[in-house]
Amino acid sequence: MKGDKKKQSLYFPTDMLDEMQREAERQERPLSWIMQQAWKLSRDRIMTYPAVEEL
Repeated sequence: MKGDKKKQSLYFPTDMLDEMQREAERQERPLSWIMQQAWKLSRDRIMTYPAVEEL
């Protein structure tokens, strides 16, 4: 169902997280929104990466 929410912890290097937070503030958006957009934009490319079994 679209719009369902699920809490998940993710861990990022401090400098990367700081950069993402600055961008979220610049756009006046929550950090979760920034991450959702990043996934939508990069999903097709990430899906081309080989699985562990394929390496």
